[in-house]
Amino acid sequence: MDHLAVLPIILPMFCGALLLLMGPRRLQLRRRLGLLATLLQLPLAMLLMGQASAGVQVYAAGNWLPPFGIILVVDHLAALMLLVSAVLAAAAMLYAVRGSDALGAHFHALFQFQLMGINGAFLTGDLFNLFVFFEILLIASYALLLHGAGSARVRSGLHYVLLNLFGSALFLIAVGTLYGVTGTLNMADLSQRVAQLPPADVPLVGTAAMLLLVVFGLKAAVFPLYFWLPRAYAAATPPVAALFAIMTKVGIYSILRVYLQVFGETAAGPLAQLANTWLWPAGLLTMLLGSLGALAASTLNGLVAYLLLVSVGTLLAGVALHSQAALVGSLYYLVHSTWICGALFLLAGVLSDCRGRRFVGRLVPGPALPRPMLLSGLFFLAAISVIGLPPLSGFVGKLLLLRAAGTGVAAAWFYGLLLGSGLLAIVTLSRAGSTLFWRIDAAAAPGQALDRVCLLAASSLLLCSLLLVVFAEPLLGYLDATATQLLEPAAYTRQVLEGGRP
Repeated sequence: MDHLAVLPIILPMFCGALLLLMGPRRLQLRRRLGLLATLLQLPLAMLLMGQASAGVQVYAAGNWLPPFGIILVVDHLAALMLLVSAVLAAAAMLYAVRGSDALGAHFHALFQFQLMGINGAFLTGDLFNLFVFFEILLIASYALLLHGAGSARVRSGLHYVLLNLFGSALFLIAVGTLYGVTGTLNMADLSQRVAQLPPADVPLVGTAAMLLLVVFGLKAAVFPLYFWLPRAYAAATPPVAALFAIMTKVGIYSILRVYLQVFGETAAGPLAQLANTWLWPAGLLTMLLGSLGALAASTLNGLVAYLLLVSVGTLLAGVALHSQAALVGSLYYLVHSTWICGALFLLAGVLSDCRGRRFVGRLVPGPALPRPMLLSGLFFLAAISVIGLPPLSGFVGKLLLLRAAGTGVAAAWFYGLLLGSGLLAIVTLSRAGSTLFWRIDAAAAPGQALDRVCLLAASSLLLCSLLLVVFAEPLLGYLDATATQLLEPAAYTRQVLEGGRP
């Protein structure tokens, strides 16, 4: 059996345990070990993408074949998400080792456990283990959110913990209900059982499925379950906020995995595509309210957090269109929005450090910034990418989604909100940029010197926006195969239940 599929999980698990045993001392050694383990995720993700292109790969723990054992599944979508998280985590860790990690004793161990939970959620083929990995990443995120203390982080952390504990309880209830009715939690096996449900069990399974939608909506920060995100992300340290950009995508991934694979086929009868009715209005409202929140944001981190919400709404609306072209556009936009929002969080941290602790990212006149042409140029590139202006990846992602929307009333709503959110983003980012770079308070004391490594971390993610355009053709080919696999899950189900044999 090829053990490559389990390495993205056990590597951060053992590394995190080792970092805990090392204690709070020997910071430089912990930094090197944490950075090495994080960077190793990149070649692992690339190798797994190559394997996924050859077919669905199934890893059965203890050689207990599905549907009875614990399995990991590497398909196009899982491998893509591993690469997205690996690139984001590498940039966040590079930023953190310049001093942010010293604000708390166990940052590096928690960072690795967070990666373990994220990667496990992408790889698992079982609903109960999805719950387990959700809890791992959430427990690590609770502590990372409080990293560095501060009253604002404690308050936002408390809301975050309480809401996610409520979501975990709903998750357990839904999983228990599904297992009680169908006798399985393996997602491939579950798709077959749902298709064969007797009419008397359909309402109960449908209720459990809707509970899961609430849970995934909470993780993705979808309207009306998004209120925790802006405050929590705005209060987090820059590398933590950047890593958290993938957290909402874990919720989106779970929606794609469960509602296209288990409840997506017409063979599922009355439960087929049951989420689409709710995803469309939730996505549009999330786009609208995220744009309005960005317009009212008073801090740069808060502004980026609301822009992240806009991307979540855009993704949900794209998924709700339920077509091959819309899924390709949504997946491309998912990659783009995760990396560019992570870059903006890191760049916001660089700017805040240069302006000084007195301003803490507030959008008010402050001291003159060092290397203003360089910093303003990077901010401009990040702004046009997140807005969706050519020639960067945001434009390509939005163009793909607009072309997939078609015509009709639904398309008119989507066109209006997608283009309107872009217009509001132009206004908010133009206002923020003019405040940061043009409105100078000569009496204000400057902050720290510009950290070139932190700037490199932010710039590397900005460079990814350009690379997504340069390599758009092979990437879109891969995404087209991913969308085909999602919309036609019968082959996936067969290969998983046969242990990965093509």
